[in-house]
Formats: sequence, C-alpha cells, structure tokens
Amino acid sequence: MKSLYNLAIMLLIFILCACNNSPETGAMEKPEIDSELEKQIGQMIMAGFRGFTIDEINPAFIQQIREGHIGGIILFDYDVVKKKAERNIQSPEQVKQLITDLQEKAELPLFVAVDQEGGKVNRLKAAYGFPASVSAQYLGELDNLDSTRYYAQRTANTLTSLGFNVNFAPVADVNVNPASPAIGNIERSYSADPDVVIKHASEVVNVQAEKGIISTLKHFPGHGSATADSHKGVTDITNYWSKEELKPFKVISQTAPSVAIMTAHVVNNKIDSLYPATMSEKVINDILRKDLGFSGLVFSDDLQMKAVNKMYPFETILERAILAGVDVLVMGNNLELEELAPQKAVKIIYTLVQEGKISRERIQQSYDRILSYKKIKKR
Repeated sequence: MKSLYNLAIMLLIFILCACNNSPETGAMEKPEIDSELEKQIGQMIMAGFRGFTIDEINPAFIQQIREGHIGGIILFDYDVVKKKAERNIQSPEQVKQLITDLQEKAELPLFVAVDQEGGKVNRLKAAYGFPASVSAQYLGELDNLDSTRYYAQRTANTLTSLGFNVNFAPVADVNVNPASPAIGNIERSYSADPDVVIKHASEVVNVQAEKGIISTLKHFPGHGSATADSHKGVTDITNYWSKEELKPFKVISQTAPSVAIMTAHVVNNKIDSLYPATMSEKVINDILRKDLGFSGLVFSDDLQMKAVNKMYPFETILERAILAGVDVLVMGNNLELEELAPQKAVKIIYTLVQEGKISRERIQQSYDRILSYKKIKKR
C-alpha cells in the first residue's frame, strides 16, 4: 500500500508540473522578441573598434553588425587605451578595404564616420599617405574662402574615395576662450567672431555635401568658452557661455538642411541644473529643436567621455540622451574598450521601451531621420 501511495503522489506531482508548464499558462514561454524594434534601436548605435583589417576585428563586433545592433562605425588612427598609433588607419588602400568589408556585413548601409577636422584633430594624416591638412584657426585667420574651399575639397575627395559618408566636422564652436583646452588651445575654432565661423564652416558643409558627405556641426550648444575638457571630466560653462555661441548652429543648419549636429557634454546650470547638454531635453528638444527649428539628425559626442561616463550609469546616459532628442549614440570604444557595448546598449534601450520609459514613437522618430540621412526609403 505504501508503494501505491508513493506512486500516486508522484503521479499527482507529474500532472501538476505538466499543467504549470503547459502553453496555456505561459509560465515557460519566453517573451516574444520584437525584432523590428531591435533593428530600429541598432540603427541608433555608432561604435568604434580595434583592427586594421576585417580579420583583425573581434568576431563579436562583426556579429553585432550582422545582427543589426550597430548602425554606424567610427575610425581612429590612435588607440588611447594602448597609447599607440595602432587602431584602424594605416594607408588609403587599407582603410578603403576595411570600410568595404564592413559595409558588406551590414543589412542596411552603415554610417562610416571620422573626425577629419584638419590640424591637430586629423585622423587621416600625411604620415599614412593622405593629403596634408591645416587647422580651422589657420583658415579663419587667413579668412580666404578660396583657401577654405581648396582644403575642404581635398578632404571631401579623400573621404569619398575611401568610403566615409560622415565627417564629424566642421567645428562650429566660437573661440570665446583661446585657452580652452579642447577647442581654442588646439586651434579647432575658426574665429572668436561668429560670422567668420559661419562663413568658413558653411563653405566646408557645402563642399562636403557636393561629395555626399554628411557634415556634423559641433559641439552644441557651444564648447568654445569652456575652461575644461569634457574628455577628462565635468565641463561647466555656466559662467562663460553666451547665446552668441548658438548663432553658427542656427544659421548654418537653416541654410544646409542635410547637415547634422553633434552635442557637447557641457553643463550650463542656467539652462539645465541636472544634466549636461547631451542628456538635456532643455538643450536639445527646447533650444535646438524648438527655438532653432532644427529637425535634422543629432549625434551625441562620445558617451564614454568622462564628463558623462563617470557621472552617470550607462542606462541613465542612454535613457536621458534619447529623451533629450539624440538620434545616434556614439561609443568610440577608444577612451575605454568595450566592444560589446553596442549589444549592451540595444538591450538596455529595448528594455526601457518595454517598460514605457522611452516611447516606441521616440525610437521611430530617430529611425526615420537616420534612414533619411542614409537616403534609404522607409520600408
């Protein structure tokens, strides 16, 4: 009898488990993945990587491109973590092949970006076989549009021939503080006069547009008055910034509708006492979108810079940047190396949408802008 009793108990347990695991209860079912949402979020991610050739790149990074977790890439010549000029750029032939190979891995065309301002911020150096460049300050002081156009054409021709389609240039910052460590001190601004900045930056934008290169005005709402470098930590411009610094962004974006804008990780407590510009709805949605009327593409500055990365959790950075109005989230993977950051970001943003913290409509808005700038018809 005891054995029959035990058998009956085991049978009852089996039946109960079977019921609990049945499709009707859904207890063992995994939630269905919204693959379309994942792809839309993936288009919002731009990331850097190590490797001169496709075979040298971490296979996990390539897989993220294949899976649609990356919509853009950025190339560097210098590896900050390794402190060596061993990153992505060796020669024109090598760079062209690298870009071609990476584009072949993607379902949708990648944004392929570089910081090719000229002068000290110059990834395609003459030492690697590229044309020599000059700084924005040199051209602003020369104040000759023919010269600016000449160098802009050399840069645009080079970028187009290699397969780049985004240049994080020209700098639209006004040289308010010539000693500013990230701008004036390294000759990245055309002038302390906003009109001179407009004149020369506009010329660069026009030339690059002729060659199919997306120009990116930076760093909104203005980094030229800063006394600190946002690569290294908090950059507070509260006591130095003025509305005059908005003028180049406003004028150029209104005359060049295909231009993009990059945000700055600067803090201005008079505008937003909680968040730096990249994460601020008051800066991007209110000032840039509403006051200046800009409806185009917004790139973040590198989200691994210490001005944001050391101040906020990664999830908070992503959530606030998207809510603020950023369309493309840039992770250079150069100040620190985390080549699975794109996949991690997609998962975080996907969860934020599922939790209702970011609306599906907000993701769709950025996705539509990205397709527009990539000249891809909506599917």
